Amino acid sequence: MPACILGVDTGGTFTDFVLLRDSLLHIHKVLSTPDAPERAILQGIHELDLDNSELLLIHGSTVATNAVLEGKGVRTVYITNRGLRDTLTIGRQARRELYNLTPSLKAPPVPRELCLEAGGRLSATGEELESLTETDLAELRAEVERLAPQAVAINLLFSWLQAGREDSIERRIEAAMPAGLFVSRASKVLPEIREYERGITTWLNAAVGPLVAGYLQRLCTSVPRAQVSVMQSSGGTISAAQAGEQAVHMLLSGPAGGLAGARYIGTQAGCERLLTFDMGGTSTDVALLDGGELRLTSEGCIGDYPVGVPMVDMHTIGAGGGSIARVDAGGILQVGPESAGATPGPACYGQGGKEPTVTDANLLLGRLRADAFLGGSMSLDVDAARHAVSRVAEPLGLSIAAAAEGIIAVANEHMARALRMMSVARGVDPHELTLACFGGAGGLHVCALADALGMARALVPVHAGVLSALGMLVAPRARHLSRTQTCLLTDIDEHELNTIFAELAAEGHAALRDEGVNEKDIETHPSVDLRYRGQSYAINLPWQGSHDTREAFHRRHESLYGHRLQQAVERVTLRVKVQGKRLQIPLGGETTLEGVTGTVHLHGCETEVTVISRIGLQAEQTLQGPALITETVSTTWLAPGWQCTVDSTGNLLLSRE
Repeated sequence: MPACILGVDTGGTFTDFVLLRDSLLHIHKVLSTPDAPERAILQGIHELDLDNSELLLIHGSTVATNAVLEGKGVRTVYITNRGLRDTLTIGRQARRELYNLTPSLKAPPVPRELCLEAGGRLSATGEELESLTETDLAELRAEVERLAPQAVAINLLFSWLQAGREDSIERRIEAAMPAGLFVSRASKVLPEIREYERGITTWLNAAVGPLVAGYLQRLCTSVPRAQVSVMQSSGGTISAAQAGEQAVHMLLSGPAGGLAGARYIGTQAGCERLLTFDMGGTSTDVALLDGGELRLTSEGCIGDYPVGVPMVDMHTIGAGGGSIARVDAGGILQVGPESAGATPGPACYGQGGKEPTVTDANLLLGRLRADAFLGGSMSLDVDAARHAVSRVAEPLGLSIAAAAEGIIAVANEHMARALRMMSVARGVDPHELTLACFGGAGGLHVCALADALGMARALVPVHAGVLSALGMLVAPRARHLSRTQTCLLTDIDEHELNTIFAELAAEGHAALRDEGVNEKDIETHPSVDLRYRGQSYAINLPWQGSHDTREAFHRRHESLYGHRLQQAVERVTLRVKVQGKRLQIPLGGETTLEGVTGTVHLHGCETEVTVISRIGLQAEQTLQGPALITETVSTTWLAPGWQCTVDSTGNLLLSRE
């Protein structure tokens, strides 16, 4: 293990760094460079004096996410069976505007001229319905040469049963095209049911794969002495060399790091049932951690696209520190989802921003110290913030302070609604949970959000402002493998089942060994997707044998939907998670989180409010609100009626008086 381990999270506004060196953590932030994210990373490495150091760099990247959301994937050809070229365009026929009789047309994911068809069709039981002929292969080769794409996605029906036909197409195309063509086939990316979701996932992997591979290659070239790994959407890491081939697994790379960090700190703080919100500069990510483990879903979406690979189960909204406030045509104050981002950023950053943001509002209410932002390394412009907020105050006939309060209230309501979606809407009582905040802006809003949900406990983790980067350090090397095998649970052949589990596990173990993970440190966790016969969607549960797993499924279905059925239970997809050891890192002993002390007048408080430096707090010390707790990377607003106790690690445990 290298002497220096660096976790890096590239956000919309800031790029965060957490460095473990000589058993001490060092925290750093720089403004992001969205046009070339590696520039901000190299700047941070230089400022941390790591230019010539051997280090392990674990990175949460937004390159794949941004390319999908902005529609900037490379030119990609999509190959499928005859009669199915329009599958990705038709989708699930879900209407975004249910009652709009003349909805606007949406461009198809793949232009029809880039969708090619061939034989090689299988039935649901693996029987050949139409062969893949030499003529098919020759025509595909000629068409791909004519279209000259940068990537190709191959998705044949039921290809997970027999991958040979997709493999034949891949070999023929790669032999015909110049080196460097990115080919993605469904039997490798997502060997599971549902041709639409499988097709979209395979196409996304192809469309963003060259961008991710190119970015990682530039980054690795720029830090030749570093061993580079990348966070996956499932909360495990993968080497940069393999990450480029599996770009679709990086679509929630940064947020997954935050949840890995929250799980690590929550377990140490004795808070394993967490409702989390990660409030950064551009967005807020909300998730539920129940029992100390990350909840994964294979039914997630990025933008309008369903993504079938495992990813952390979270809900994202456009409410962050940089979210822009405006008055709409009806005279109503709106906040987000548009963001000022890193450039120009909130008006108070002094980089030319003119629009009012949540950060500007917090500054004007006194909850941010203009002279202490980022530990004093960046000064905030109060006059610029006041001028920006006046753009919504004047049309509403409000004072600057009242408009700032309104901006905060609207942003809080957006986040509270998202928190209810992840708890109340799923049958989980938030009163039984602890609200955990992280991200640079989370601590300013945690008390208000807990009040909105009637929650009595909250957790502000140590290093909350850079928790996603810290999560990169504690996330294990991991792989998630799957294979669809549909049959009734009563018809299961235990020997066949164990053989499939063993094959998937062997593939995962080999991948981790190639990345230097010791075989004895690898854990294997088999699970299975189950549903009642006739249902469309399944519930994933650990495999405990037919009887115990069936009973666990009945209980889980009843807890989620309020009832259980007498119908037969069907097995859909087998899954295996393999992972290495988690790195145990020290959370205390930090020497770089200087804050400021003193008093400040806050809008709405009759007396001056105490400002406390977080680094000066002692274990078991208790504070009464109102108070501002400052540190380099974030500020916590301890609202009136709340108190906090500092635990032995430095976490702030908040409770209502």
